[in-house]
Amino acid sequence: MADQVTREGAGAGLIHGRCHCALIRFVLAWPVSSAELQVRKCGCSFCRKHGGAWTSHRDAELTYQIDDESRVSKYRFGTKTAEFYVCTLCGIVPFVLSEIDNRQYAVVNVNAFAGVDKFAFVVSSTDFEGEGTGSRLDRRKRNWIPNVSCAEGARACIS
Repeated sequence: MADQVTREGAGAGLIHGRCHCALIRFVLAWPVSSAELQVRKCGCSFCRKHGGAWTSHRDAELTYQIDDESRVSKYRFGTKTAEFYVCTLCGIVPFVLSEIDNRQYAVVNVNAFAGVDKFAFVVSSTDFEGEGTGSRLDRRKRNWIPNVSCAEGARACIS
């Protein structure tokens, strides 16, 4: 997986990303131009401390690769409905997964993108404090990336 953005067809793009040390890498197949990415800066203490700036699109696809799963910490907090994948070597959180109805949904951290002008994004603040678990999961099913897979030939995949 190279660190670059490639365009495929009108309005579609592949966005490559990784944690700082490249232990965790991903390719995000985005259905619209990267300039149209909507970025959400979450107001929770975890995201503020880790610099999380999240994006997702229900027509996007995420393919990830992890070189050594034993070096990835899966952190859950609050409602315990999502797992933050934290690289234990460099501390970056490239993506978050949430299993809903036996399907993985994801959001990705735009700060882990490579070769993308992050200043071109539309950034808004969000706060999900007080949101009920049912409402939270429904929102994720509507808005998060529903197509998540492990790269072919990856040495480690999320179990």
